[in-house]
Amino acid sequence: MIKISNLSFYYKKKSPLFNDFSLELENGRIVGLLGKNGAGKSTLLNLIAGLSQPKEGSIAVNGFTPFDRNPNFLADIYMVPEEFSFPHVSIATYVKAFSPLYPSFDLEKMDSIFAEFELNSSSNLNKLSHGQRKKFLIAFALSTNCKVLVLDEPTNGLDIPSKSQFRKILVSSVTDEQLVIISTHQVKDIDTIIDKVVVIDEGAIIYQENTEEITQKLYFETVATLAGKENVLHHEQCPMGHKIIVPATTNEESSVDLELLFNAIINKSI
Repeated sequence: MIKISNLSFYYKKKSPLFNDFSLELENGRIVGLLGKNGAGKSTLLNLIAGLSQPKEGSIAVNGFTPFDRNPNFLADIYMVPEEFSFPHVSIATYVKAFSPLYPSFDLEKMDSIFAEFELNSSSNLNKLSHGQRKKFLIAFALSTNCKVLVLDEPTNGLDIPSKSQFRKILVSSVTDEQLVIISTHQVKDIDTIIDKVVVIDEGAIIYQENTEEITQKLYFETVATLAGKENVLHHEQCPMGHKIIVPATTNEESSVDLELLFNAIINKSI
């Protein structure tokens, strides 16, 4: 569980990025953290992971203060950053060196994910393509079985088949004891796997809702024309006509179009 209370944070000589920011996230969720460039998503992930220290307020992750870097805290949280580097070693050597840092590391799970991602443990990490290294990092993260997994732009660098594999592997690998936070601009890559949406803008939460609640309130569909459509909250042109959001008025539910929802939130249509 993550509890952020009255958080304030800023970089030197810059205006505050967060001011009196509060957020609670429970285990058993895959959370999509969304926002425009500069909204503070990566900074918030760094604060949660203990890589930055709040100027004011508090952060508790599974009962620990992240910036204290308590070994028990570090053993149960794993962050996949957008930018990363590896030593010049094989995958097998890396796993042998770093997996003992995570008491719940599952080698069998890792081997299964390697097979899905077509990764070879004898490969030298720095001779792999960027996409292959990203797949290794995701595989390693999921194999740690940490209670908190933080993924910053996890699908960047992945091709279309790998993105599909990522969604399948993530859903099958995560348990109800874990909390996964995914920050991304590639919202179409995650709209079928997240169960909570958090949108931040200018250092503040402007929207947060569980997906089951979204589908009870909103209906997403594609129509050939807007003529005759009532109570359209937001619409965008597409090759088949218009993608629209309307209030949900029946028991029939639709799939959440995360990109359409995000645009509607940013444009204050809903």
